[in-house]
Amino acid sequence: MASSTQHEPEFDIIFAGGGTAAGVAAGRLAAADPTLRILLIETGPHTQRDLAHVQPARFFSHLLPDTITAKHVVSRPSEHLNGRQLVVQTGHCVGGGSSVNFTMYTRPAASDYDDWAKVYKNPGWSFDELLPLIKKVEKFQALPGKPTHGYDGVLKASYGGYRVSVGQEYLDVVAKYDKARTFVEDANSMVDDVNHYQVWPKWIDEETGRRSDVPHHFLYDKTPHNKNLQIVVCSTVKRVIIENGRAVGVEYVDNPRIKPGADATVRTARATRLVVVSAGTFGSPAILERSGIGAQEVLAQHGIEQVVDLPGVGENYNDHPTLFVPFLGAEGTVTLTNIMRGDQEEIAKWSAQWEKDGKGLMATNGVDAGCKYRPTPDELKDIGPEFTKRWESFFAPSPDKAIGTLAVLAIYVSASLPIPEQPCFSTGGFLYYPEGIGSVHISSAEDVHAPPDFDSGVMSTKGDVAVLRHMYKRSREVGRRMASYRGEYVAGHPKFPEGSAAAVSAGPVLPVAVDAPDIVYTAEDDRAIDEHIKAHVITVWHSLGTCAMKPREEGGVVDSRLNVYGVQGLKVADMSIAPENMGTNTYSPALTIGEKAAAIIAEELGIAGV
Repeated sequence: MASSTQHEPEFDIIFAGGGTAAGVAAGRLAAADPTLRILLIETGPHTQRDLAHVQPARFFSHLLPDTITAKHVVSRPSEHLNGRQLVVQTGHCVGGGSSVNFTMYTRPAASDYDDWAKVYKNPGWSFDELLPLIKKVEKFQALPGKPTHGYDGVLKASYGGYRVSVGQEYLDVVAKYDKARTFVEDANSMVDDVNHYQVWPKWIDEETGRRSDVPHHFLYDKTPHNKNLQIVVCSTVKRVIIENGRAVGVEYVDNPRIKPGADATVRTARATRLVVVSAGTFGSPAILERSGIGAQEVLAQHGIEQVVDLPGVGENYNDHPTLFVPFLGAEGTVTLTNIMRGDQEEIAKWSAQWEKDGKGLMATNGVDAGCKYRPTPDELKDIGPEFTKRWESFFAPSPDKAIGTLAVLAIYVSASLPIPEQPCFSTGGFLYYPEGIGSVHISSAEDVHAPPDFDSGVMSTKGDVAVLRHMYKRSREVGRRMASYRGEYVAGHPKFPEGSAAAVSAGPVLPVAVDAPDIVYTAEDDRAIDEHIKAHVITVWHSLGTCAMKPREEGGVVDSRLNVYGVQGLKVADMSIAPENMGTNTYSPALTIGEKAAAIIAEELGIAGV
């Protein structure tokens, strides 16, 4: 496989970043025209045949502090988080997020894409126009004959190779407890998906139990016999070379953190036809700013000569804040806790079954049930007046938009708390369209590995806090009714005032009856929840928006053809182009962006068969 630094000095197309969208676009173009000279430069390592990437249940390994397959991006201290710095993970390997994510099969509301087309003035990006590309990439194994799903693509989506019991328990409870919502087979049709519980699909091949990632399906199947498709790993693009207003190549350097024998040599690769910046929500704006594309104020701070005035570069940072609500499980409850903990005996046990038939815990992510949650009028009252303006202006006109996901996980994920010794499961949710928006900018013109100047914007509005407070309450009520419930993991819950009716049940205790009254929270209890949110909220690593696709005069960075304003031969193709947040995990739209980029580039270069 041509993947070392031994590469031709000149290519037709260079992708500055080897993540999800880049992998799809490069793979499609290479398949359509094998003579096309394509270079992908990826800052992280290869993932080929690596069990940490192939086995779905190993996803947690990419969140560990010493991982080399994900990057931990640290924000500024935030007054909205009581001075805490938020840590956000982002894919840092070939395939990007597709190689390290939770394999959640979630797709956005149709109105999300329609907003891209209408609100942000991007012809060609409406739901109806994108649906053929959305279907093209997938082979939906979970259910046959669904009109908005694809059945001929290379990326398989199924229910995985193991159904955890807490998933069914969750559905059993909500069927009786939540009278406002129903169960459906498919709440990922992208049409009328809100307020329906479902068995949640996963980007996992039901036959092999393998992760449906991009590199094994779009790149590694081509590189052995197509020497024109080359991948350079452990190398970070420093800047785009711009001559006479046109992008003609890139400069890149070794990543010393993971490349043996790395040096400080600046290497150059030339592009005769196109440069595509595809380094993700953190990486893409950084490359543009180091190239002189961005706001004058930011560039001047670092002595960079401005080439194009684009104040929107690095602005509009969006993510999905989340809070997991952990519970102690009954003895014998099957969870992924021991796999998370790195228990080699447990890993070997389940890996043996996975190798044999593609089944077992290694073939799941432990998330088997949930819904896209849109509050009823009574639930809106519980959220409170801080959310009213946002609801009326944004959600009310779009009935297909949920405020977030509510789900159950056979695992407990925390950025700051130890994993319990006994079985543990979680309920919880994340916000789809928070008001809090941040920014990310470079902190150095020369050091590509310098931490960015990152303001997450998380929990910066009272409305966002109110919604997450409400979702904590809802998630807690469902969890304490589940059959496996044996108490609450105290460290993962608010510190309620002494004598509060909301006091945490440390256990061991049995679940309450489904028809038991809900916990009544006082104003003081609500303040305790808010403080807990500030101390423990994280994001679900769905960063987007920092090179927004919208009109230049409205803060846009790229147009609807993905062209960077003011430079010829330069595009951006990754989740950074999203002009606003989306009601989904970001893998699905990243795939769509990759397919759309391939189609646009093929049309412009006269390549058929993409």
